[in-house]
Amino acid sequence: QVQLVESGGGLVQAGGSLRLSCAASGRTFSDYNMGWFRQAPGKEREFAAAISRSGGSAYYADSVKGRFTISRDNAKNTVYLQMSSLKPEDTAVYYCAAVRYLDYYSTSSSYEYWGQGTQVTVSS
Repeated sequence: QVQLVESGGGLVQAGGSLRLSCAASGRTFSDYNMGWFRQAPGKEREFAAAISRSGGSAYYADSVKGRFTISRDNAKNTVYLQMSSLKPEDTAVYYCAAVRYLDYYSTSSSYEYWGQGTQVTVSS
């Protein structure tokens, strides 16, 4: 089992920045590909970003490309999502997810483990 705990959410004005963290425990962190998803009220969960085990490859949804950066520190068992130029439409609960063998990085069903989520609210 992998346990994931997100932190760093909050309320920010449009144009501002936030950095989300996801701390992992339970298994060897560097064995897992990691992803960030988000879910706005009344909407389905959607892909935001993903990163490979080593951190050498990163993937982004078009809606966040150029504004969000995913990174990981395998020594600290933590994955990050740096969010800049935030927009009101970025308001959502953000979840991190982990999977050992990743087929489709943007598909939520590809991931085995999920955190409880952290709320991000962007005011206009």
